[in-house]
Amino acid sequence: MKRRDFLKVGALSAFALLGIGEVWQSEAYGASAGAVKLPSGRKIDIHAHAMLPAYIEGLKKLGIDPLAEEGFPLPQWSAEAHLAFMAEAGIDYTVLSLATPHIYNGDEALTCEVARQINEETAALCRQYPDKFGFVATVPFPSIDGSLQEIAYAMEKLGALGVKVPSNARGIYLGDERWEEIFAELNRRRALTIIHPSPAPQLPRQGTVTGKVMALYEYPADTTRAMVNLLASGMLARYPQVRVVVPHCGSFLPYMKQRAKAMFQMLAGMKMMEPVDMEQSIGNLYFDLAGDPTPDALPMLLQITDQEHILYGSDYPYVPARALLGKKAALDQELARRGWLEQVYCQNSQRLIH
Repeated sequence: MKRRDFLKVGALSAFALLGIGEVWQSEAYGASAGAVKLPSGRKIDIHAHAMLPAYIEGLKKLGIDPLAEEGFPLPQWSAEAHLAFMAEAGIDYTVLSLATPHIYNGDEALTCEVARQINEETAALCRQYPDKFGFVATVPFPSIDGSLQEIAYAMEKLGALGVKVPSNARGIYLGDERWEEIFAELNRRRALTIIHPSPAPQLPRQGTVTGKVMALYEYPADTTRAMVNLLASGMLARYPQVRVVVPHCGSFLPYMKQRAKAMFQMLAGMKMMEPVDMEQSIGNLYFDLAGDPTPDALPMLLQITDQEHILYGSDYPYVPARALLGKKAALDQELARRGWLEQVYCQNSQRLIH
């Protein structure tokens, strides 16, 4: 079987691997979708994507094939379908961010051009639906100057709420010294900064199920790698006004926190790194609930954060709307049981976008 065909098979089986097919077909989920009364405040989805022509065409210009990179095709998207999902889910406002693949192929000038086109088209969509959509800007990292220019342009001219940063761009991870100027600028602006995973350049592709579809394992793995590196770098302590959102229920960070904390202390004692205040740095982070927060991920996440730092995120349209409604129904039941609906859907995200 050719590699591309192999990846297509992997993409088609991704729903089964992620448990989506079972949810999608369950009548019980549809029956319970309206069981919980949501709060009256503005309910915000902090993690969703728009597959706009500027992004799709930009990837083609850059020679980036999503299926080859991710083992998964870009999902279909339209504003009408997204608004219909929001209405059925009871979501009032969605913050759009660029998905993956990240837009970099080694050509900085072209990457900057594509980033500008994506930001302008996304801003136009948000102007068309100002009460429904906002966005965080795409940056052409690792172009440092280009990223700084795009942050200024998107936030000052286009009304961007902040920026989206990839876990890595061609192997340059968050926490690398090349991010220093950018984090300094984000800190100065107190910018909302949404992280999205971007698979590592070198991965075991053959003979492993995790090598077929990046969403299964590599997304949370690479987010965790980036966060451990960001914590170790001290950037979160140096730039505490950057309001960072970690995706997918914190990925593997709930497990890694104590291990990394102990290792950092040991390495600092051996003069192999500077000391890091893990509690303070992690305490400043926000976490979205995209993925599968119930029944296991939310309790694990609460080992490293509290309900004031948790945000609703759907990951639309990467999961079909009906499956998302099923996942959301289960989450709503759990949040209602804890008395956290207002905080998670309204208050916490509202603080970040104003």
